[in-house]
Amino acid sequence: MNFKPLYDRVLIERTKASNKTDGGIIIPDNAKEKPMEGKVVALGKGSRNENGSINPIEVSLGDRVLFSKYSGTEIKIDGKNYMIMKESDLLGIYINN
Repeated sequence: MNFKPLYDRVLIERTKASNKTDGGIIIPDNAKEKPMEGKVVALGKGSRNENGSINPIEVSLGDRVLFSKYSGTEIKIDGKNYMIMKESDLLGIYINN
Protein backbone atom coordinates (compact mmCIF):
# COMPACT_ATOMS: atom_id res chain seq x y z
CA MET A 1 0.00 0.00 0.00
CA ASN A 2 1.34 3.42 -0.93
CA PHE A 3 -0.40 5.49 1.75
CA LYS A 4 0.92 7.08 4.94
CA PRO A 5 -1.39 9.05 7.25
CA LEU A 6 -0.19 12.45 8.44
CA TYR A 7 0.40 13.57 12.02
CA ASP A 8 -1.78 11.71 14.56
CA ARG A 9 -4.03 9.97 12.04
CA VAL A 10 -4.45 6.20 11.85
CA LEU A 11 -5.58 4.02 8.92
CA ILE A 12 -7.83 1.15 10.02
CA GLU A 13 -9.14 -1.89 8.19
CA ARG A 14 -12.53 -2.83 9.62
CA THR A 15 -13.12 -6.39 10.75
CA LYS A 16 -15.71 -8.37 8.81
CA ALA A 17 -19.30 -8.21 10.07
CA SER A 18 -20.74 -11.47 11.35
CA ASN A 19 -23.48 -13.18 9.32
CA LYS A 20 -25.14 -14.72 12.40
CA THR A 21 -26.19 -13.59 15.83
CA ASP A 22 -25.03 -15.43 18.94
CA GLY A 23 -28.36 -17.30 18.87
CA GLY A 24 -27.76 -18.53 15.30
CA ILE A 25 -30.11 -16.19 13.40
CA ILE A 26 -28.76 -15.25 9.96
CA ILE A 27 -28.61 -11.49 9.37
CA PRO A 28 -29.28 -10.21 5.81
CA ASP A 29 -26.70 -7.84 4.27
CA ASN A 30 -28.97 -4.79 4.36
CA ALA A 31 -29.60 -5.19 8.13
CA LYS A 32 -25.97 -5.60 9.22
CA GLU A 33 -24.36 -2.87 11.27
CA LYS A 34 -20.81 -1.92 10.45
CA PRO A 35 -18.34 -3.27 13.02
CA MET A 36 -16.79 -0.75 15.37
CA GLU A 37 -13.44 -2.48 15.54
CA GLY A 38 -10.57 -3.00 13.17
CA LYS A 39 -6.86 -3.49 12.67
CA VAL A 40 -4.32 -0.65 12.38
CA VAL A 41 -2.63 -0.91 8.96
CA ALA A 42 -0.80 2.46 8.80
CA LEU A 43 -0.15 5.40 11.10
CA GLY A 44 1.43 8.83 11.13
CA LYS A 45 4.37 9.99 13.22
CA GLY A 46 2.31 11.77 15.88
CA SER A 47 1.10 15.23 16.79
CA ARG A 48 3.33 18.22 17.51
CA ASN A 49 3.15 19.89 20.90
CA GLU A 50 3.71 23.58 21.70
CA ASN A 51 7.51 23.12 21.83
CA GLY A 52 7.56 21.66 18.32
CA SER A 53 8.53 18.16 19.42
CA ILE A 54 6.48 15.15 18.32
CA ASN A 55 4.19 13.24 20.69
CA PRO A 56 4.40 9.64 19.43
CA ILE A 57 1.27 7.63 18.66
CA GLU A 58 0.42 4.98 21.28
CA VAL A 59 -1.07 2.40 18.91
CA SER A 60 1.13 0.15 16.76
CA LEU A 61 0.74 -1.52 13.40
CA GLY A 62 -1.42 -4.62 13.70
CA ASP A 63 -3.19 -3.51 16.93
CA ARG A 64 -6.88 -4.40 17.13
CA VAL A 65 -8.73 -1.24 18.15
CA LEU A 66 -12.24 -0.13 19.07
CA PHE A 67 -13.69 3.15 17.78
CA SER A 68 -17.02 4.94 18.04
CA LYS A 69 -19.76 4.32 15.49
CA TYR A 70 -19.62 7.69 13.72
CA SER A 71 -15.92 8.49 13.94
CA GLY A 72 -13.46 8.73 11.09
CA THR A 73 -13.80 8.96 7.35
CA GLU A 74 -14.30 6.04 5.01
CA ILE A 75 -11.84 5.93 2.11
CA LYS A 76 -11.01 3.47 -0.65
CA ILE A 77 -7.38 2.61 -1.47
CA ASP A 78 -6.51 0.09 -4.18
CA GLY A 79 -10.16 -1.03 -4.29
CA LYS A 80 -10.29 -1.81 -0.55
CA ASN A 81 -12.31 0.12 2.08
CA TYR A 82 -10.54 1.66 5.08
CA MET A 83 -11.26 4.14 7.86
CA ILE A 84 -8.96 7.06 8.60
CA MET A 85 -9.28 8.88 11.91
CA LYS A 86 -7.34 10.74 14.55
CA GLU A 87 -5.80 8.71 17.32
CA SER A 88 -7.99 10.58 19.81
CA ASP A 89 -11.09 9.05 18.11
CA LEU A 90 -9.97 5.57 19.14
CA LEU A 91 -11.65 4.25 22.27
CA GLY A 92 -9.21 1.50 23.16
CA ILE A 93 -6.85 -1.28 22.17
CA TYR A 94 -7.64 -4.98 22.61
CA ILE A 95 -4.84 -6.44 24.76
CA ASN A 96 -5.09 -10.07 23.59
CA ASN A 97 -4.96 -10.01 19.80
